[in-house]
Amino acid sequence: MIGERLKQTRLARGLSLQELAAELGGVVTRQALWKYEQGKARPSAFVLAKLSSALRTPAAALWREPVYRVRFIAYRKGSGLRKSDRAQVQATVELALEERLRLMERTVLDNGPGVPDERCMVATISDAETAAQKLRERWNLGTDPIASVIGVLEDHGVHVIEIETDEKFDGLSAVVLDQSSAIVCAAIVTRAGLPGERQRLNLAHELGHLALHVVDEIDEEKAAFRFAGAFLAPAEAVRRAVGSRRRNIQLTELRLLKRRFGMSLQALLRRLHDLDIITQAHYREWCININRMGYRNDEPDRLPAEQPQWLRRTVLRALAEGHMGREEAEQMLGEIIEIDQPLSLVERRALMRLPLAERRRALTEYAAKVAEGYDRDTEWRELYGGDIFDY
Repeated sequence: MIGERLKQTRLARGLSLQELAAELGGVVTRQALWKYEQGKARPSAFVLAKLSSALRTPAAALWREPVYRVRFIAYRKGSGLRKSDRAQVQATVELALEERLRLMERTVLDNGPGVPDERCMVATISDAETAAQKLRERWNLGTDPIASVIGVLEDHGVHVIEIETDEKFDGLSAVVLDQSSAIVCAAIVTRAGLPGERQRLNLAHELGHLALHVVDEIDEEKAAFRFAGAFLAPAEAVRRAVGSRRRNIQLTELRLLKRRFGMSLQALLRRLHDLDIITQAHYREWCININRMGYRNDEPDRLPAEQPQWLRRTVLRALAEGHMGREEAEQMLGEIIEIDQPLSLVERRALMRLPLAERRRALTEYAAKVAEGYDRDTEWRELYGGDIFDY
């Protein structure tokens, strides 16, 4: 099992075999690493410790058996993402989802699979519109604009994972399957650093891939975009804001609508066209204007990007309830955690939940640290040493 884990972790870190060998400082060769990954050889304890350090992962994690399987739904057609970049994205997501599922098990959380048991059949593009409307009804979202798309997704069991990757990557959706091939949870992957309007559309688009079953005769990407537009801007809300038919619409009004619905100018214009509020000719005219004004890649009134909160919130909960220690929590979040209550109380709870052997090891390490502190500090000797006189 260490071979599969080693390869998965290496890919997630974006390293080739040669680059990992260099990170190890010549301890092992590229050929030896390849043999480890293929299961043809096993690293010694010394090499395993070096691998753990180079890959920034606990050595025990390299031996852990996978319980779940991640199935990726779709990459955008024509995304141009290199094979190596795809491998890195997928390995990163697999590790992140496995970590989240272990966290859910420890905190006894069950958010549900996050997607309907049966995906909506799409035989025409308009079916995608209906599917978005039904999902909003199921999630009790009404017809008003969505303040936080990430908040809605996380509230309904869909994990949102942000990654740093190539600009050619727009987004990706995935489901996690247990050993019986039942869906355990769903996830949407988005690239960090996107403006809010593009991020929201990408998230809704990937949600479409999770929720829709598109027949072969229909373009899956077009169906997902139609779903995204309807999910972010329901027909009723759009017509209420702009009317049922418009012969003309001005840039100032579009910019106001952008802030209202959290969509780009281009996505809004497409939505107005899909609902037959503006004509094909007026839509084409606006597409030309968007290009002429330089708004195709750089629109005015950029919206702030939304931030996932589920992982941070759940880790802090696990820390507060003693399901993990501070060091592990900080490693998962990649940040220093400020704790309001005494740290000893939080860590004592976490300590008592450990198996006996791990608890003894942790206490031995802690005792060694305390002893070292006493050896360096002589003030305690003066405070507690000698006789006590009461003057």
